Amino acid sequence: MPRIAFLPGDGIGPEVCEEARLLLEMVARHAKMDFELIESPVGGASLDKHGAPLTDETLAACLSSDAVLLGAVGGPRWDDLPLDKRPEKALLRLRKELDCFANLRPVKVWPQLRAGCPLRADIVEQGVDILFVRELVSGIYFGAPRERRTRPDGVVEAVDTEYYNTAEITRVAEVAFQAAQRRRHRVTSIDKSNVLETSRLWRETVAEVGRIYPDVALDHQLVDSAAMRLITHPIALT
Repeated sequence: MPRIAFLPGDGIGPEVCEEARLLLEMVARHAKMDFELIESPVGGASLDKHGAPLTDETLAACLSSDAVLLGAVGGPRWDDLPLDKRPEKALLRLRKELDCFANLRPVKVWPQLRAGCPLRADIVEQGVDILFVRELVSGIYFGAPRERRTRPDGVVEAVDTEYYNTAEITRVAEVAFQAAQRRRHRVTSIDKSNVLETSRLWRETVAEVGRIYPDVALDHQLVDSAAMRLITHPIALT
């Protein structure tokens, strides 16, 4: 029987996860199968109950399950906690421990919902159907050193290290190219290679991976121009 770690979390998380549970039960009935839900608190809910955003027991349940269904973590009531106690720490630890290195974020405007899109009607009518593939277990969220320190003259400094290596970039790029093969055979790689050394490595590595997928067109965009194109000409990124 498949095991699913069920982590409703905070805010709208429990509401969303409850609907997901009902959907899973409906699918299971039609497929004549069953599954086991292992429910545990996470984020702020876990802080309130156990004093930690992610307990070792909850992590163990996730690692021993076939899938993890996570709602949301965080909220204003925990905003003043130190970083190591914030609900978001649970999310970062789960990503790292489960090696969830690729985050797939689809953005699509359905014809029936075009009136609710904040973009101009003539832009939306061209079509919006984008799949963002985001690297999730490296970069500035996980690079070291990561610290706050005080200089001898009393000035406080904070350091967050941006780090990537070729293996990390390659595997997430492969996810993007393989997804593109099932979609429109196009990848737009977004970076800041005009000023960041990590982005230069990112662009070079993605270009190398692109040579393995000759049926997929590769375009490079600086994040500044990509943000502009998202609101003025999103079809160019689809």
